[in-house]
Amino acid sequence: MDFHTQTMTAGGTGRVAADALLLLLVGDAVPAALDAALAAAVADAVKQGDLALKPGRTAYLRQVAGVKAPRVAVAVAKDASAKAIKAATAAGIALIKGLGVKHLAVWVAGGSALDAAQAEAVAAAAADAVYVYRTTKPSAAEAPVLAKLTLLAASKAEAQAAEGGLALGAAIAEGVALARELANRPGNHCTPTLLAAEARKMGKAQGLKVEVMDRKQIEKLGMGSFLSVAQGSDEPPRFIVMHYRGAAKTQAPLVLVGKGITFDSGGISLKPGAEMDEMKFDMGGAASVIGTMRAVSQLKPQLNIIGVVASCENMPSGRALKPGDVVTSMSGQTIEVLNTDAEGRLILCDALTYVERFKPAAVVDIATLTGACVIALGAVRSGLFSPDDGLAAELLAAGDAALDPCWRMPTDDEYDEGLKSNFADIANIAGRAGGAITAAMFLKRFTAKLRWAHLDIAATAWKSGPAKGGTGRPVGLLTHWLLSQAK
Repeated sequence: MDFHTQTMTAGGTGRVAADALLLLLVGDAVPAALDAALAAAVADAVKQGDLALKPGRTAYLRQVAGVKAPRVAVAVAKDASAKAIKAATAAGIALIKGLGVKHLAVWVAGGSALDAAQAEAVAAAAADAVYVYRTTKPSAAEAPVLAKLTLLAASKAEAQAAEGGLALGAAIAEGVALARELANRPGNHCTPTLLAAEARKMGKAQGLKVEVMDRKQIEKLGMGSFLSVAQGSDEPPRFIVMHYRGAAKTQAPLVLVGKGITFDSGGISLKPGAEMDEMKFDMGGAASVIGTMRAVSQLKPQLNIIGVVASCENMPSGRALKPGDVVTSMSGQTIEVLNTDAEGRLILCDALTYVERFKPAAVVDIATLTGACVIALGAVRSGLFSPDDGLAAELLAAGDAALDPCWRMPTDDEYDEGLKSNFADIANIAGRAGGAITAAMFLKRFTAKLRWAHLDIAATAWKSGPAKGGTGRPVGLLTHWLLSQAK
């Protein structure tokens, strides 16, 4: 979708040449700044009971006198915050979806001056509204018609601020769409091999250096923990490394590490059959890393960024990892595998050891890691774990700015007690209590040389039910965090 801004003179909203005008009203009164024609139409809709000036309410107005756009959609925002503007934009676009609108103009009326955060929110909502998965469902809804959005500004200063927000929103939207597309593909399509091919394809298009390592190369690196998960599947594993270079070679890179289990059966510790189909989403961390690399390559910050993905399937077979097996990680630490369904940490620990070679400024791993995090936080916030207060604060702020929030969880040393083993340096699970925390504590054992944080996105990477599908989170959070480091 193309995003643009347009500076309006007084009374100029009615002359906007677009297929539809989306009017976002802030507050509980008709804004004084509205053009006379629009103000009269809104007032009449309120009088007739078609619209209430309350958050979440919408109305569709057709052929408003004095307005060039043949359709006018009205949506009321709770306030002028980016979060409220995003929700109102989504509600307003829902009114005109399917009406053949190719060009939409958006006007935020009332509240404070238009800013970059509001513009980014509008772009995010519009991009989300037009995404349709069709890769394995060609009979799905036709390609969205909406292709252009013009955000109207009251002044050149507002337009300039909005342009920056739209550019950021557009880049994040591209990354989110890519992450959603990869996550939505079924496991027999999105194998580790295809995931690597898609990373190469994205890298070539965006000018990134992309390396893909096969089983022999992974064996040579000594990634025994990663390979122990892969050994039960006929699908070969892939280790993907993507390089974005926007600064001098001497500048330490920021590193993202994604869990890429393209299907998780649980292995010998087999999962229940109900909803197992959703385990194709267990590569949501990998998808978000690839999507974020797509976003930053468009924004071109003065940073060095490396995206790493460890990808394989977790399947039961005669060769599969068994409960009680002991494997040796790349770090040399031995691991007693008490549950083969706690496999994400087994591939991530080797990836975290691998990235030490880059001497990174900071490392963030992203993984659909634990059902325990779903219980702890639900689907609103991702779980954030880090022993580094500064890094945790940066990620929390980035999540809030991106409307892709996370919540910091504890990493007290006492949580490490349950990971003790009689037969190895560490066990891969502890007791049921605090499962998301003990999973993070397992990973922490492999980060002594790193400034590190872990994002558990098990509840936020996809939705279940009628709206089943990947969300693309936390591409927004990660992109905002990376850009904050450039400042």
